[in-house]
Amino acid sequence: MATMAGPLSGIRVLEFASSGPGPFCAMLLSDLGADIVRIDRPSGVAGTGPNAVLQRGRPSLVLDLKDANAVAFAARAAAAADVLVEGNRPGVMERLGLGPEPLMTANPRLIYARMTGYGQHGPLARTAGHDINYLAQVGALDLIGDEDRPPRPPLNLLGDFGGGALYLALGIASALFERTTSGRGQIVDAAIVDGSASLMGMAHGAFATGSLARDPNANVLSGAAPFYRCYKCADGRYIAVGALEPQFYASFLSAMEVESYARFAQRDPSFWPELSSVLEAKFAAKPLEAWLAVLTPLDACISPVLTVEESLVHPHARARAMFVDIGGVPHPAPAPRFSRTPGAIQRPAAKPGEGGLEALRRWGVE
Repeated sequence: MATMAGPLSGIRVLEFASSGPGPFCAMLLSDLGADIVRIDRPSGVAGTGPNAVLQRGRPSLVLDLKDANAVAFAARAAAAADVLVEGNRPGVMERLGLGPEPLMTANPRLIYARMTGYGQHGPLARTAGHDINYLAQVGALDLIGDEDRPPRPPLNLLGDFGGGALYLALGIASALFERTTSGRGQIVDAAIVDGSASLMGMAHGAFATGSLARDPNANVLSGAAPFYRCYKCADGRYIAVGALEPQFYASFLSAMEVESYARFAQRDPSFWPELSSVLEAKFAAKPLEAWLAVLTPLDACISPVLTVEESLVHPHARARAMFVDIGGVPHPAPAPRFSRTPGAIQRPAAKPGEGGLEALRRWGVE
């Protein structure tokens, strides 16, 4: 695997194992060059198992933090670190004796990054939750799905990884930058509900101006508009149509031989159900490849819905080397990309206890 050469090269991160957004954030930091050691629990993290992608890039050390000697060792490791990442419920690290107050007193430059669902304070702070609950809390789920069916959560991409891990990584990078002038660390309180609410910024702004309606059947981006949705083809495959702009919409109507619907204002939802039904019948008459032959040359934001397997070998993915095979597992390549200090996958996922003690000794921790 690659040596550390990314923009975060030289930054030491102590990660306390958690689920979902915590390890994903650590993976991102590792890909960008950070030197990370993961502290695993003897029993593992409840509800999670080995994940070759999320756990890549950093060695592991197993510590039983119910043992005073292990806690003291973890504190010494934090004293040598630039960043600490933890994803426990509020109060857990304090009860272990590894909260921000003692560790930041010993290491004033430490950036103490905390990943939670609901944040460190507030009525829901100690409440259990998952991605679906956080999206429900910020109103995002209310805007997803059809009127006659329950909302379907978009995997855990939106809450855990979008509103959680990415905002935690941004907070860490920002705190590291601020430390270059102040010389001091600080606590980063990254709550998934905060980040998810932030991701809803465009929706809130659109509601305020009236361009986003509460009715899912009247929203352009909800899948109700015939020019912004997926259609099933004769072979059971799907095609994604995103012909939002008027010129793309006109080309789409022409190619589908339904130009008569141009007499309606494109964003008038009253005719959407009728045009959608017409287009559904048309798409159902031919297989996906036949439609791609007609629609791809339009360059009107129309794409096949690829399977996961197809996405790995698509010519664009190959041209950009978007995936890296490690031990037979396809890994998304580090992102974003840098011209001078490119990121790299440092190593395969470590087994619990693999390489962590040696890494901390390089930090000078005994």
